[in-house]
Amino acid sequence: MKVTIKDIAKMAGVSPATVSKIINNYKDVGEETRQKVLDIMEQTGYRPSYSARSLAMQTSNIIGVIYAGNVNADFNHPFFIEVMNSFKKSIGSLGYDLLFFSNEKFNGGNENYLERCRHYQVDGCIVISGEEIQSSILDLVKSEIPCIGVDLQLDGKRSSYIMSNNVKVGKKVVEHFYLLGYRDIGFIGGIKNSPVTTYRLEGFKKKMADFGLVENEDWVTYGDYFEESGYQCMLKMLQAQTLPRAIFAASDLMAFGALRAVKERGLRVPEDIAIVGCDDIDACKYTEPPLTSIKQDKNKIGKLAAYMLVDLIEDHVQSTNLMVEPELVIRKSCGSHLAEH
Repeated sequence: MKVTIKDIAKMAGVSPATVSKIINNYKDVGEETRQKVLDIMEQTGYRPSYSARSLAMQTSNIIGVIYAGNVNADFNHPFFIEVMNSFKKSIGSLGYDLLFFSNEKFNGGNENYLERCRHYQVDGCIVISGEEIQSSILDLVKSEIPCIGVDLQLDGKRSSYIMSNNVKVGKKVVEHFYLLGYRDIGFIGGIKNSPVTTYRLEGFKKKMADFGLVENEDWVTYGDYFEESGYQCMLKMLQAQTLPRAIFAASDLMAFGALRAVKERGLRVPEDIAIVGCDDIDACKYTEPPLTSIKQDKNKIGKLAAYMLVDLIEDHVQSTNLMVEPELVIRKSCGSHLAEH
């Protein structure tokens, strides 16, 4: 027999209205009564009807998921996959489901995310991209719909963002190379002028200048965060008159491509060219040699993104932005005394 809200009220000795208030997180119920009702709900296996709850509170309990980047890339990158897995788990525990929006342009038009969000009555959105902010995203940020950006700086009254401290990412890599004795350092960036690449290159350049190291324009190239672009960028560098002794690739996948290009040229890693990636995806452990990488705490980013978005939805806090500190994970794709020859 199905347990109803009236049954719960009768067992707890309270009114159905009080049970409804507890289900919907109203604050004007005593803690002892609240706990008693929650205990009875757990013992009986009662689950509130989210459709009824949503109707009463004018919410949908649905979060829109928008990938505002390259259509061909979508959610294929391991970084975004791991962040979204963490976000999905955390937002689900908070009582929300996800609705993924297509970023294909319909009938030659634009994405019009704001119109679609209103149509589906989402309570909020998570927007993911390592690229520039599109006009359709700006319209969404200016609206009343709460939004959280991952690797995308969303600045609005009901918007926040979370990302790794990308300037520090670039600094950490150059400092690591320098302390190991490397002086001729190259950079393989992601999409040129995208926020992530811009900040990582900024950190790279600042630390190079701090150490008095000279940048070689032939050793600065741009890809798209995926392996093939890293391979092509590395091939281009290998055609320069002088070769770099160390490479910072702004994603692990591009580092994998660079590693392949170096080996095809008959050179060794790290003996001839050292390589450091970024993201610290699981596959870094299994390359030959294992790849040194900057770890972005993908689980933490996804989890915090969920909590930050719900805070915006429920107006617990004003918009706040978070930078997650990166961590260097050292493996065997860098040498030490080998850098001196």
